[in-house]
Amino acid sequence: MSGSAAAVALLGFASLMVAVLYGAAWWVRVTAVPVVARPFESGLEPAQHAVSRFHVRWYPVTMLFLAFDMEMVFMYPWVRVISAVGVGAVIEMFVFLAILLAGVAYAWREGALRWT
Repeated sequence: MSGSAAAVALLGFASLMVAVLYGAAWWVRVTAVPVVARPFESGLEPAQHAVSRFHVRWYPVTMLFLAFDMEMVFMYPWVRVISAVGVGAVIEMFVFLAILLAGVAYAWREGALRWT
């Protein structure tokens, strides 16, 4: 089987599996009418709509979270190869952390972490 035929076969199989899963979900559903504005897990009535806008002060917090999340994504493989690469890997990681720390210091200086 050539490479393009294998790719087409894989795409067809993936499409078939998606259709099967959608069909199974339709078959085992409880009702066709969705439940609107009902509490989920916590038992409290919703105070606002689920897709309402967030306050603008959440966006800097989100960006800082993503920065540190990316830090962890790069640190896990770094831990695996540090013994093979040596001192160069340690220096590169501390340079990377210094760049992230400079970003946090800048955000702090600009007031992005000030809540009120």
